[in-house]
Amino acid sequence: MAWVKDRENLHIAAISSVKAISKKRELTAKNSPSNRSPNIGEISLVSAPRSSAKIDAWRGEGDFQAFWNLYHKDLEDLPLTKDAREVFKELELSRVEIIGGNKYKGAKKNITSHLEQKSSELINEKIQSQLPFAANLWLKHINGYRFSGDAKKIIINFKNLFLPEDNKVLQENFIKSLENQNTFEKESLNLLRQLNLLKEHSNDAMDDNDEESPGSMEQNDAELTETGMEIESENVSESQDPAEEIDDDLLQEASVSIDDKSIEEEIELSGAYKDLVHEKTQIPYSIFTTQFDEVIEAKDLTTREEALRLRNQLDHLIKPHLTTIGKLANRLQRLLLSKQNTSWNFNLEEGLLDTARLSRVVTEPGTPLSFKEESKKEFKDTVVSLLIDNSGSMRGRSISLAAICTDLIGSTLERCSIKTEVLGFTTKNWKGGDSKALWQSKGSPLNPGRLNDIRHIVFKNADNSWRRSRKDFGVMLREGLLKENIDGEALSWSFQRLIKRPEERKILIVISDGAPVDDSTLSNNHSLFLDDHLRTIIDSIESENNVELLAIGIGHDVSKYYKRAITINRAEELGEVLLNELTELFKNQ
Repeated sequence: MAWVKDRENLHIAAISSVKAISKKRELTAKNSPSNRSPNIGEISLVSAPRSSAKIDAWRGEGDFQAFWNLYHKDLEDLPLTKDAREVFKELELSRVEIIGGNKYKGAKKNITSHLEQKSSELINEKIQSQLPFAANLWLKHINGYRFSGDAKKIIINFKNLFLPEDNKVLQENFIKSLENQNTFEKESLNLLRQLNLLKEHSNDAMDDNDEESPGSMEQNDAELTETGMEIESENVSESQDPAEEIDDDLLQEASVSIDDKSIEEEIELSGAYKDLVHEKTQIPYSIFTTQFDEVIEAKDLTTREEALRLRNQLDHLIKPHLTTIGKLANRLQRLLLSKQNTSWNFNLEEGLLDTARLSRVVTEPGTPLSFKEESKKEFKDTVVSLLIDNSGSMRGRSISLAAICTDLIGSTLERCSIKTEVLGFTTKNWKGGDSKALWQSKGSPLNPGRLNDIRHIVFKNADNSWRRSRKDFGVMLREGLLKENIDGEALSWSFQRLIKRPEERKILIVISDGAPVDDSTLSNNHSLFLDDHLRTIIDSIESENNVELLAIGIGHDVSKYYKRAITINRAEELGEVLLNELTELFKNQ
């Protein structure tokens, strides 16, 4: 309970800090994700994260809203297209973040963490979708910000695809105009032209404005110069120490006492984890390199002949359980269909004529006509994602049970018109592969982060039919496929795929045999590096409330990780345990 209370205090302190930095007591606050760009006069900030690794990025979300309210002014709207306006707003947001970060070094660190976290969420989006955010990162890059990982990739792609030419003059003008919003807008329009985001009529309008009389141009320049001087004089008139610029009363409100130890506490997902004694670390989860990772279709891992042979092997394993499984599958199917089917209300005075009761009019003259009305039952459009652990420890009986589970769940849900996705995760190599070789070639730096080449497998896309995809499920039984398992990243990957789906209800079912293990990673980082990351990802998904998470432990109890978990030890209990759990899951529809 102490950590929960401290999280509440930390959230209150963060809101007060935004008000203090922006010098605006009247800002309204709500507990929700922030907008890009923020709304003037409003703070949107979710509750403090449970993990200390996310604290900096979370604080950065509050910091950029403070700087937006402090440095941004609403100017006259320009005639821009939707795509151009999004880039234009991100450039302005980057401008205020740079100004604020130059004055408050801690905020600069927080905003950088927030942007790197946001980059990881956007890296798999289409290039055009990344464009506004890429412009934000690029502007910071030319102003001395240094990014890593996905943020660095986005910047490189932006320069290569959209700004391949030498743009030193443009960069210098952007840097010089940071303190003057009017001048900065002009440079932003120049960039939009280079990105081909300005319509022709917009360019003509700009040209017409440029053809004003010399007197008016001089007057505009004078106004801009005067505006710049006002900003500069305002900064000079204030205290040189940024901390002294903040309202004392607001600063007092913001300085809530937060116990350092509570902020560094690990995520508490279960009683077992609370009692776990392990080394504390300030080092967050990181990845040495992603250049050797892959997401691959199951059909590309084998030949057509081998896929058919493995499918026959899986059918042979399923055969002894067909009778029991069939009965239980029909029970679940009846439950699901009963929730989707419509029913009728009879003996009404108006509606559709009930032809089945017309005989009464003949046999009993004077009997009024009977009408009926269709009553629809509300059933949320649902998608289920199955994430299968394809690690070496699953070899033999465990992977066979996992494959049977997959076939059973998927075929049953498909018959009930519930879309199902089947994914798998493992690594490309034992003990590191290309990632570790690259690390060694660079001198084996300490705490390298994840140090293996991950392989994420798509056995079935949610939009593909079960009949066409089932032939690839036997690939799970393929020799040489099962290696090591980095569960946290796989869970995050499957979650990101799922939340992009249009269905109203989303269910993620993980089938695993226990803890994440990767020899190369664990031997070069602290011993609970992968374990802690998995718990962080699970906590994040379970706290989101937009995806229902269920875990099936194959031969191992996984309840120490997942709040909702079941364990299957023997093939004989597979059908009963699995279908009972699924029945309970869909009863709550």
